[in-house]
Amino acid sequence: MTGNQITVREKELKQDLYYKNTLILRYFIKYPQFISEAYPLVANKLNALYRTKAVMYERSNIMNLYQMAMVEYEYSIANNYPIHVFEAYVDFKVTYNHNCIVSLYFDQYEYAGGAHGLTVRHSDTWDFSRSKKLELADLFPGKTGYRDYLIQFINNEIGKDVAQESFAYFENYAALVNENFKVNNFYLEDGGVVIYFQQYDIAPYASGIPTFFIPCSQSGMCLPRC
Repeated sequence: MTGNQITVREKELKQDLYYKNTLILRYFIKYPQFISEAYPLVANKLNALYRTKAVMYERSNIMNLYQMAMVEYEYSIANNYPIHVFEAYVDFKVTYNHNCIVSLYFDQYEYAGGAHGLTVRHSDTWDFSRSKKLELADLFPGKTGYRDYLIQFINNEIGKDVAQESFAYFENYAALVNENFKVNNFYLEDGGVVIYFQQYDIAPYASGIPTFFIPCSQSGMCLPRC
């Protein structure tokens, strides 16, 4: 490893939890570990942050799910219903890693019975050289109308998908895009930025997490530099 290169390794917490000798909950929590010769203090700070987040999720969300799974188990046994194993998975993907900039997102999936589970996505983009979390506005220096531009861009892309019947959206998608657009819901990829919406925000469950890639040449947008 040389220069400003940042290495990202995968760490994991996982366990199968039992109740009355029956598996009722399975979980794994993946989180990143950064290694950087150029920015060791920032790497250590972020490593502590993500480790703490993983442990807190394990202690709070997982334990809450375990309590729910025990209740569900007793109810199923009393009514002669099949036992459903609850699940919780947190995974991450690094989408951009160049010089001092690292962008990644986390998908948090939980299944607590019923027809299907639910996935929630969140993301972070870090400038290691400045020890700073980048905001969407940082990609549009000097631009104040970037939010309206992005919403229009997304609605245009959705209109194309609807016309081609290639992706399912709610009929009032334009109003929902405006209502559910969150400035924190983005991550970088080579050549641009991806804006995403949560499940059910603008489309049915079967459509997953809708994502929209906006090239860096659009409306004065530029990728951050070290």
